[in-house]
Amino acid sequence: MKDVLAELERRRDQARGGGGERRVGAQHAKGKLTARERIDLLLDADSFEEFDMFVAHRAVDFGMADERPAGDGVVTGWGTINGRLVYVFSQDFTVFGGSLSETHAQKICKIQDMALQNGAPVIGLNDSGGARIQEGVASLAGYAEVFQRNVDASGVVPQISVIMGPCAGGAVYSPAMTDFIFMVDGTSYMFVTGPDVVKTVTNEVVTAEELGGAATHTRRSGVADGAFANDVEALAEIRRLFDFLPLNNRDGVPTRPFFDDPDRVEPALDTLIPGNPNQPYDIKELIRRLADEGDFYEIKPDFAGNMVTGFLRLEGRTVGVVANQPMVLAGVLDIDSSRKGARFVRFCDAFDIPILTLVDVPGFLPGTAQEYGGVISHGAKLLFAYGQATVPKVTVITRKAYGGAYDVMSSKHLKGDFNYAWASAEIAVMGAKGAVEILYRGEAGDPDKIAARTREYEDRFANPFVAAEKGFVDEVILPRNTRRRVARAFASLRRKRQDRPWRKHDTMPL
Repeated sequence: MKDVLAELERRRDQARGGGGERRVGAQHAKGKLTARERIDLLLDADSFEEFDMFVAHRAVDFGMADERPAGDGVVTGWGTINGRLVYVFSQDFTVFGGSLSETHAQKICKIQDMALQNGAPVIGLNDSGGARIQEGVASLAGYAEVFQRNVDASGVVPQISVIMGPCAGGAVYSPAMTDFIFMVDGTSYMFVTGPDVVKTVTNEVVTAEELGGAATHTRRSGVADGAFANDVEALAEIRRLFDFLPLNNRDGVPTRPFFDDPDRVEPALDTLIPGNPNQPYDIKELIRRLADEGDFYEIKPDFAGNMVTGFLRLEGRTVGVVANQPMVLAGVLDIDSSRKGARFVRFCDAFDIPILTLVDVPGFLPGTAQEYGGVISHGAKLLFAYGQATVPKVTVITRKAYGGAYDVMSSKHLKGDFNYAWASAEIAVMGAKGAVEILYRGEAGDPDKIAARTREYEDRFANPFVAAEKGFVDEVILPRNTRRRVARAFASLRRKRQDRPWRKHDTMPL
């Protein structure tokens, strides 16, 4: 019996060693942790239970039969984050460059199936050279099996991808179908075709970092939701995000102890809106003052800065926030901000996370670039997402709410549950200057008359009371009381039920 136990320990040690000391050293030299080190940092201490430690590939071509390392380049299993169940896979770049084989894919599929069966999130730590060429179509089939499970799990359990090394070719489509993608500065990249192929086909000379690095995908493409300085910071932040998320679409938002008075009054909010309507202010200040203990987890902070999205807690319960940011492009809606907001709203609705919308929007961004880029369809995505959402929706209009953008930003007409406005709110088809130029075109040559007409329009519409008279705004509230009013509104909506007509699926404007 002792010999059997000794053999077991020998095999375990060999499996834990990955690709060997030399390759582990090379991984560390790049500033990257190994697959198992990453899992140790991500999960609670001693909570990881591994599956398939001894699985080996089945390929025999190209000399593969002579090298069959245990685990086949991916570590899979389950554990806990702050005591809550999660399934995880971590690709091991020290074994065949983390490349995906038939058995590598089967290991990932097993934990995806178990996550669906048991209603728990999946976190994938990606560090792979792509499909294993020696296995040909079998590795491609493995990717497709993983993709199908990403689709099946979408909207059922949260899926988080952390890109911690290369992720290229077909490998990028699995993260793209998950709910969140995070990257590591300087050591991770994603692209469908690499720099060499790009140079051959288009004659463009570009580095891997320029083509698909963290800065590219967090600032330009919007593919990634955030980037971190190194592996340690990334894993710590994933733990923090995980605390905001429900385990599945039936579990309800997590509730944690809170030490912040829901009735807290914030007198500073009474002076947040500048006297000059064209002067910006930081909407994040409002968000932090509303949140329990000021804790706000922002999603896509570096992309489409005119829209802010993220999570906070009210009375210990997770709430999703969508807010126009007057500090960037005056908070206008455009292609990128519409996409960003729509994706976030749909995630919140899928997982029964209430949505708080903070509105200060002068309209949609004009211009040929926007029209040629399809701002109509992209703006409709945000409209569709809000109109489709059945979770509790509370809206606060702080200043401008003009034109179609007023409708889009969770208005009463899109079945907003509570729609509040500050006294500084301006709800109209457009700003006073533009409206007067259209309404009184014949008086354009008389500056005094135009000025008088502008003041008249402002007196009539540069306030929330016309909308309040029509019932489109439920209440005009004091800024200082916003946290209390919003917290009470969400508390009253915890048992909300809203049915939709049966359909196979919608046909939202993709």
